Amino acid sequence: MTTLILTVAGADRPGLVAAVADVVDAHGGNWENSSLAELAGTFAGVIEVSVPPEHSDGLQTALRELQGQGLLTLAVRTGATTAPDAEERVLEIQVLGNDRPGIVREVSGVLNAHDLSIEELATETRDAAMAGGRLFEASVVARVPSSVDLEALRRDLERIATEVQVDITLA
Repeated sequence: MTTLILTVAGADRPGLVAAVADVVDAHGGNWENSSLAELAGTFAGVIEVSVPPEHSDGLQTALRELQGQGLLTLAVRTGATTAPDAEERVLEIQVLGNDRPGIVREVSGVLNAHDLSIEELATETRDAAMAGGRLFEASVVARVPSSVDLEALRRDLERIATEVQVDITLA
């Protein structure tokens, strides 16, 4: 099977997912994994599709027709993915605090400095009901190689939590 990674983005409207799913199905493809969301009127996401090699070119051509409508960008992943380190673990990180510029930059900078790979990142801002102002909340899932010093990572995250005045919890 050939794996295609599709990135979709466009003005949100009914039928966007159905249009992509119809094209994938018509070419013998299988919708494997996806992460899709609507944010501020824009629909965006990433979809992993597998397709028999003999149907890959036809599927890509049909997807490019959707791209011509301003909806779809296509990237093709070829070859095998790197196997994860057997000692690698998954770390879940929660961030909560008053919203301010730079929180994602600071947290992602620490994760990068320790060679963590972010698998998922979801952020949200919302009104702080009792205190006024805006709250920032992030949920991060990251892969931690066995070579990472978890105590050093924890210290660096605690340091930036103090600097940017947020709570950071690790699980």
